[in-house]
Amino acid sequence: MRDSDIEEHLDRVLFTEEQVAQRVKELAEQVDRDYEGKRIVLIGILKGAMMIMADLSRAMKSDVVIDWMAVSSYGGNMKSSGVVRILKDLDVDIQGRDVLIVEDVLDTGLTLQWVMRNLESRNPNSLELLSLLRKPKARENRSEAKYVGFDIDDDFVIGYGMDFSERYRNLSSVAILRSEQ
Repeated sequence: MRDSDIEEHLDRVLFTEEQVAQRVKELAEQVDRDYEGKRIVLIGILKGAMMIMADLSRAMKSDVVIDWMAVSSYGGNMKSSGVVRILKDLDVDIQGRDVLIVEDVLDTGLTLQWVMRNLESRNPNSLELLSLLRKPKARENRSEAKYVGFDIDDDFVIGYGMDFSERYRNLSSVAILRSEQ
């Protein structure tokens, strides 16, 4: 889908494709410095993290292992049920390894806190979080991300892997959806 095909659905673009690419490159350089000489297990949280995971891992020079995890706390509802279910678990053993969770947006941080506790119970050497976007509630709940691309307001964002009803993930920028959608 070309960005121009859906412009009428957007309220506004928050970050252009170029801005996102530059920030992801900077994050990759920072992660490479911090994990120099180590093999990192990158764990992407599906489906939203697919774009940041692909671009980040390609921009990195470190030796990486890539795996995916899918969790749900919403079921078919618009509000979280508070119960987290693993829909897809890891294929690799993370015991004794340096792990970096890669996430698209850190919102309340509650589901991610559950994921981090779950992964900590598997005894990794280290466990950190990288999120492309961070919203105010995450900061209020003290959800810690070692690496953050951009702090944003509490808007519903789409594009660059993030969706609304499984649409708009392939938008190359990060945008706010018009409320009448």
